[in-house]
Amino acid sequence: MAKNKIQFQKGMSFDNFMEQYGTENKCRDQLFKLRWPSGFECPFCGNKTYCEIHDRKVFQCHRCHHQTSVTAGTIFHSTHLPLRKWFLSMFLITQSKNGVSVLELCRQIGVSYNAAWRVKHKIMQVMLERDSSKPISGRIEIDDSYLGAKRVSGKRGRGAGRKTPFVAAVETTEDKKPLRIKLSKIKGFSKQEIKRWSMHHLTSGCMVVSDGYACFKAVVNAGCSHNPYTVGGGKQAVNHPAFKWVNTILGNVKNSLRGTYHSFSKKHTPRYLAEFQYRFDRRIDLASMVPRLAYVSVRTPPMPMRLLKLAEKGW
Repeated sequence: MAKNKIQFQKGMSFDNFMEQYGTENKCRDQLFKLRWPSGFECPFCGNKTYCEIHDRKVFQCHRCHHQTSVTAGTIFHSTHLPLRKWFLSMFLITQSKNGVSVLELCRQIGVSYNAAWRVKHKIMQVMLERDSSKPISGRIEIDDSYLGAKRVSGKRGRGAGRKTPFVAAVETTEDKKPLRIKLSKIKGFSKQEIKRWSMHHLTSGCMVVSDGYACFKAVVNAGCSHNPYTVGGGKQAVNHPAFKWVNTILGNVKNSLRGTYHSFSKKHTPRYLAEFQYRFDRRIDLASMVPRLAYVSVRTPPMPMRLLKLAEKGW
């Protein structure tokens, strides 16, 4: 049987990573090129000439004398960690199929647990913000699912207990090959909530395939056509060909989260789902994930600890 080209691609080896990002100067040079691909530009006045103050690692504009650095105003803002540890974290998070836990990350990059937690969640925040504004289109398989605590005794049905509801959607080609996915935590499976989710994440004119759950009818409010299948429950629903990829994704994401993380706070669920989604959507070219993530990171605003630990983002 022929090997799956995507599954068996080389990706970025550790040797390749060290060659490109193995020193602090290499990481700083890469960030400079990613932030200013056409050369330095003052964020205050737009002037392109500057001098570098080496002992402070900042650039000073010749016109307005404003001083800035490669990390100022980015997700790396005010970091005390070497940039090579940030890049190594991006490498470990993107090149592993199931990601890496905070505990494993702190061991691999040689920092405290709290420092690794900040790095991990800031990188996941970049992933979340990058894909939140990218709607999916074409043929969409959609389903409801839950993560989290065990069900409360005596309560049955969808959402029983303290589980966290989320929507899983898969964009496929006409011959039903998966392209991109959306994994979004929501407040619950009501028509109003699915309407809001659809208007944010679905392109008008796409065709949505779902089971007979009534709330999914709300996708028509986003200008989408809806093709529901009444399939019942159990294996009959899981094995239905119309939902092949969304059920595959749901199985994979739950196995991935269970296998990598012992537990995580309910309010951080959107970030953990975004991490899986980010890797899946870019699985075709693993080697480019680190530079692409670094490119987005220098265009993502700072995320201080007080905001990082604050309330969750709806989707």
